[in-house]
Amino acid sequence: MRTPPTFGVILAGGLSRRMGGGDKPLRRLGGRPMLAHVIERLAPQCEGLAINANGDPARFGSFGLPVWPDSVPGHPGPLAGILAALESSPLPWVVTVTGDAPFLPPDLVERLHGAGAALACAASEGRAHPPVALWPRRLAGELRAAILDGERRVGAWAARHGVATVAWEGDPFFNVNTLEELEAAERLLAHPGPS
Repeated sequence: MRTPPTFGVILAGGLSRRMGGGDKPLRRLGGRPMLAHVIERLAPQCEGLAINANGDPARFGSFGLPVWPDSVPGHPGPLAGILAALESSPLPWVVTVTGDAPFLPPDLVERLHGAGAALACAASEGRAHPPVALWPRRLAGELRAAILDGERRVGAWAARHGVATVAWEGDPFFNVNTLEELEAAERLLAHPGPS
């Protein structure tokens, strides 16, 4: 089965409180911004990429990608980034990933589409990763209404739409939230396990 054309959006709009603020995806990993690792892994799987982030987009200028800010006020979290992705995507399918997950699998988009569901989210090590998911653009209106009604949980909103879960071995969705996890990511990068 040929994978439908899919637009990739990297969610980089978080406030990074556990790392002292700032743009977590711009932290250095292996001598490059963590975001460069995410782009490198996601770009071959998508027809195009964009970054979801708020504030001055110039700080992401070196990546050469469009930057789409949240379209709802108040930094309501990852759901707002997903909404920006759905409202701005030129394609009917969107995959979202987090900007702090530098080890994304090379078959992410293919396997999420293979779930055959309206929504599909990634999982590993017995837990789901709701922001790492495939979304149909047609749900943008319903998502906007849910956010304006106070919904903030990606998993809860996705569950109402019959989300499928697709599991991977190991933890290719390891995400960096603390300085200790950044050090762990450096070790993983230097000594990757079997693929």
